[in-house]
Amino acid sequence: MAYNEFLSDRIAQYFKEHHVSFYEKKMFGGLCFMVDDKMCVGVNKDEVMVRINPEFYEEVLTKKGCKEMNFTGRPMKGFVFLTEEATDLDEDLFEWLALALAYNPFAKSSKKKASK
Repeated sequence: MAYNEFLSDRIAQYFKEHHVSFYEKKMFGGLCFMVDDKMCVGVNKDEVMVRINPEFYEEVLTKKGCKEMNFTGRPMKGFVFLTEEATDLDEDLFEWLALALAYNPFAKSSKKKASK
């Protein structure tokens, strides 16, 4: 199991109930939820990856179950991982999803690779 399907279903249901246009994309060994062609939220194993406003990065790291996203040996500012402690209750998970969706319009898209 590369990602927790129950957790990804909860995220998809939230997006559907809030009329968020999204699609799912397998990335980083897990599942990412793309909003406006930008990575917004993802699920990797039993953790949720959330893209947030980098201005709030240090502040959110103090919240329960939140830790820095570190794939390459150094943290990626503006991206955090959430453990089960931060996502077990719907109200907690939904607060994080709302935070990611609020930042999404301001987030930069990754550059598309030119085909050769």
